Amino acid sequence: MATFNDLSLSRRQLLGYSAAAAAGVLVANAAPQSAGAAVGSVLPAGTGNAFGISEFADPGTSVAPKFRWWWPNGQVEVDEIVREVDQVADAGFGGLEIADVHHSVASGDLDVDGFPWGGDRWCEAVEAALAQAKRRDIRLDITLGPSWPAAVPTITPQHEAALTELVHGVVELAPGQAHRGAVPAPAIGAEHGVTETLLLSVQAFEIVTKPAKGNIVLKRASGVDLTDAVVDGAVDWTAPAGTASWVLLAFWRRGSGQLAEGGAHTNPTSYVVDHFSSAGAQAVIDFWESEIISARMSKLLSEAGGAFFEDSLEIETEATIWTRRLPEEFRARQGYELTPFLPVVIELKEKYLYDFDDIVTTRVRDDFNQVLSDLYSEHHLVPFRDWAHSHGLEYRVQAYGLEQDSIDQAGIVDIPETESLGAKNVDDYRVLASGRDIAGHTILSCESAAYLGKSYSATITEVLTTHGEMFAGGVNQSVLHGFPYASAPGAGWPGFAAFSPYYNNSVGYSEAWGPRMPVWAHLPDVAAYLARTQWVLRAGRPRYDLVFLRQKGWAQTGIGAPWATASGIPVGWTHGFLTGSSLEREGAVLAGGRLAPEGGAYKAVIVDIDRFRGNEATLTVATAERLLDFADAGLPIVLFGDWSKPAAIGFRSAEQNARVAEVVAALRNSPSVALAPANADIPIALASLGVAPDVDHETSNLKHIRRVDGGVDYYYLVNAKHNPAKDKLVPIDHDVVLTAEHADSVPYELDAWSGEVRPLVAYRRDGARVTVRVRLQPAQSTVIVLAPRDWAGRQAPSEQVVETDAVAVRAAKRGVELVTDAPGRFSVRFADGRTATATVKALPAPIELTSWTLSVEDWQPGASPTETAKPVVEVPLSGLVPWSAIPGLADTSGIGRYTTRVKLGSDWKTSGAGIRLELGRVVDTFRVRVNGKLVEDRDLTDSTVDISEFAHPGNNTIEVEVASTLINRLRVVNPTVYGVVKRADYGLLGPVVIRPYGVAEVR
Repeated sequence: MATFNDLSLSRRQLLGYSAAAAAGVLVANAAPQSAGAAVGSVLPAGTGNAFGISEFADPGTSVAPKFRWWWPNGQVEVDEIVREVDQVADAGFGGLEIADVHHSVASGDLDVDGFPWGGDRWCEAVEAALAQAKRRDIRLDITLGPSWPAAVPTITPQHEAALTELVHGVVELAPGQAHRGAVPAPAIGAEHGVTETLLLSVQAFEIVTKPAKGNIVLKRASGVDLTDAVVDGAVDWTAPAGTASWVLLAFWRRGSGQLAEGGAHTNPTSYVVDHFSSAGAQAVIDFWESEIISARMSKLLSEAGGAFFEDSLEIETEATIWTRRLPEEFRARQGYELTPFLPVVIELKEKYLYDFDDIVTTRVRDDFNQVLSDLYSEHHLVPFRDWAHSHGLEYRVQAYGLEQDSIDQAGIVDIPETESLGAKNVDDYRVLASGRDIAGHTILSCESAAYLGKSYSATITEVLTTHGEMFAGGVNQSVLHGFPYASAPGAGWPGFAAFSPYYNNSVGYSEAWGPRMPVWAHLPDVAAYLARTQWVLRAGRPRYDLVFLRQKGWAQTGIGAPWATASGIPVGWTHGFLTGSSLEREGAVLAGGRLAPEGGAYKAVIVDIDRFRGNEATLTVATAERLLDFADAGLPIVLFGDWSKPAAIGFRSAEQNARVAEVVAALRNSPSVALAPANADIPIALASLGVAPDVDHETSNLKHIRRVDGGVDYYYLVNAKHNPAKDKLVPIDHDVVLTAEHADSVPYELDAWSGEVRPLVAYRRDGARVTVRVRLQPAQSTVIVLAPRDWAGRQAPSEQVVETDAVAVRAAKRGVELVTDAPGRFSVRFADGRTATATVKALPAPIELTSWTLSVEDWQPGASPTETAKPVVEVPLSGLVPWSAIPGLADTSGIGRYTTRVKLGSDWKTSGAGIRLELGRVVDTFRVRVNGKLVEDRDLTDSTVDISEFAHPGNNTIEVEVASTLINRLRVVNPTVYGVVKRADYGLLGPVVIRPYGVAEVR
C-alpha cells in the first residue's frame, strides 16, 4: 500500500470539512516506521467544535495576555485611562501593568511638580484604572517605583536606605618609592547629589604582572593593611626596595546617586533604594503606605487580583555595588573577612581590575556575589512579597541583572518574569522556569516582543515566533511590550510611545500596541490564540527529561546546555536547570524514579562544571552529599566535564575541599553514575543508565514542552527559533513519538486558533508511546493531548488508522473519511488489521485569482498627534504586488481590502468535495470573507483557509482584509527618525488559488 510522507503540505493546506462532515481531524499518512505501519499528520478541521472542554475554547481573562502600560508619570487624564482599559479588554487581553516609562519625552517636558509619579493625579488615575479593570474582569499590576530600579523621592544618596557603591583610588609606586600625602582619591567622580564619602580601607600589594591587556596580577601574600596609618586623610608609606612595583589602593564607600531610569519622575528626585538592605525595602513600603495607598486604593487593590511588579535589577554604577553592612554580612555568611580581598572584587565599568596570584580570586568573587544575592533575596524580595500579600496582591519580579541566584529567586517570588529582548536562547527562559517549577509555583511571565530598532514595524509572524520560543522555554504568561498612554508633551503622531523616538532620535524598540496600529483590528484573534495556549501551559505540572545542575543560578546569560541545545532538543530531549540551593527545597525529593515529581519530574541529573567562571569542578559539601543520597537511591546522574579534581564552591577550608573530593569519588563509583567528559559523551552516558527521552523525532527545529494534569498529557509543539531572521525557519513534516501517562490514552488535537478539540484517528501505539505526524509552518504551533477516550465530553472514535494511500484521514460521523487532492480509489488499514476503501470522484481544476479591486484605508496624521485620518484609495489590480510597488501607495500604511468575484461550476459543491483558499504570502495580518460571511477559523501563521461552508456553485465574492504596521507611513511623516528603515512590502502578495479537495467516507 503506497504512502505519501513525501507530500510537502502544510497543516492548513489539508483543511476542512464539507457541511455534512462530522467533527474530527484531518490526518495525513506517513512512511511506516515498522512493517505495515503508518501514522497520521496533525491537521485541523475546518468547522465545528468537535468536542467540548469549554475551558479551552473560552479560557477567560485570567490566562489572557497582558500589556505593559506606559504612562508619562501622572500627566494623564482619568477619562482616557478608563477608555484605554476598555480598549484592552475589548481586544481580548487580560491585563495591564502600569509603568511610568517615557524615554521618548524630551528632558524637562514633563511637569514633575504638578503631575509626578505617586502624586495626586497619578493616584487618582490608578484608582480609576483599578476600578475599571475590576468592572471588565482584567488584572491590573503596578510597578513599585517610577520606572526601574525601585526608587523613592524621600531619600538622598546619603540616606541609610539609598543604594551605595564601593569606589577605589590607586597610586602605583616603583620599588623603594614613597607616598606621602592624601590617600588616593576615588578614580571616578560621584553622581549628582552625592556629598559624603567614607574611607573603608587602605592597602598595598606587590605587582606580579601588568599585562597590556587584562587584569593586573597582585601577590596576595604581600598585602599590607595601611588603614590604621591614615592620619587626617593622609598616609605615609614607602614601597619595599627590590625589583617589583607596588599599588597603593584606597577603598571608599559612598552613595551611588542612581536615579530611576528614563528621566525625571518626581520633585524631589527619586533615588534608587538599597536593594540589599531592609532599610531600602522599608523606604519604598513607607512611601506607598503614607503617600499612595488611600483607604479606597487599598480596597481596590485587594479586589483587583493583580500584582506589584519590579523590572530587572539594573543597578548602574561604574564602580562596585555595595551595601552598608556588607563586611559584617560577608563575615557572618562566609566565615572570613572580606577586607583583605577587596582588590579582586572591585570593578570599573563592570570589569574586574585585579587578580591575585592564586586560585583564590574566582572563589572570593563567587562568595562576594553570593552574599549580595542572599541579601537581595532576604532584604528585598521577601519583604516586598509579604507586603504585597498584605494588600491581597502577588509579587511579580524580573529577578536578574547581577551575578545572582535567579533560579532560587524565581521560587521566592510569586511570579518570576523573564524578557524576550534580553533572552539569548531558549535556555534563558528555562533557567527561570526551572526555579518556578522546583518551588511549586505555576506562572512564568515574560516581557515579550520588544525588538531593537523595530518600533512600528514588528510583524505578527515575528511576534508569534518569539512567543513560540518563549512558550517552549516554559513561559506561560505574556506581557506584551507595550501599550502606551495616548499622548505626552512633545509627542507627535501617532501619539506617545515610551521608546520611540528613542535617545538621539533613533527608531527605538518595541511596538506601541493599541488602536493607533492598523493590526489592532485583528488582535482579538491573536489574544484568543495566546490565551488558549497559556491555558494549556498552566495545566497540571511540567515534566522534563533532564536537569543540569549548576554552580550558579545566573539568568539571561545565553549560557545554556551545549549538548542539549545542539543535539538534544532537535531530537526531542527536554531539560531544566537547578543549583545546589534548589535541592534544599521541599519539592526536591525522589519519587517514582523522578527527581522533584511536582517540580520538573526529572529522569536524570547532569552535574556540570562551572561554565560561568573558571571551568572548575565544584560543589558545596551539602550538594555533593545530597547527590550521593540520590545516587544511592537509584537516580541516574551524569558527571559532565572533568571531575578528577573536585573542590568546594567558594574560598573554603582544606577539610571542606577534601570532603567534596571524597563524596565525588563515591559518586564516580556508584552504579547510578556515568561520566561524560565531553558533549558527545552525554547521550552515551544517558543510554548506559537507561535514560531515554519522553519525546522522540528526527532532527528538526521542533520544540516542545510537556505538562501532565491528572493523568492527561498536554504536549505543546512549535516550529520556532530565537532568531528566525538569522536562522531561517523551514516547515516541519515528520513523525513524533509522544509518551502517555497511561497506556490506554488516545490522542486529541487542541486548536488554539479556533478553540476546537478534535480526536485523532490516525496514529500508532506501542504501549504508552503514541506516534503522530506533525506538520508545522514557521512560527506555527499545535497542542496534542493524550487522554482517555471520554476525556473531552463524549466518546472519542474507536477507529485507529495505521496506514493509508490517501493524503489524509479524519474522523467522521460514521467512522473515518479520506481526504485527497486527486480522484481515485483509496484504502486504509486499521489497527485491528481490517482494510477498507473509498472512491473520490473527479475534482475540478484549481483556479488562480489574479484580478482584484483593492480599497485601502491610508492611515495618516490627523488634526492632533492622537488623531488619524483614513482616506480611502481604490486601485484595480490585474496582478498581486506589494503596496510599495503600486503608484500612490508606496508609503501607505493601513488596512487594505481586496475584493474579487469567481464563478464556480456545479462540480465544486458535491458531497465528495471541499474547497480551500490558498492566499500565499500575506503581510501582515488578514481576515477572509466569502459572500459576506467571515471565515473565523484561520491561523495567522498559515495563509490557507477552508471555505467549504461559504463558497457555492455560481458567483462568489471573496474579500481579503489585510492590516499593516505603521512604518511605511512613519518613514515619510518623520524621516529624521524612521527614514532609515527599509520600506516594508505590505498586502496580499499571493499567489491566491482556490483549490478543491476530495472527501470520501471509508466503507
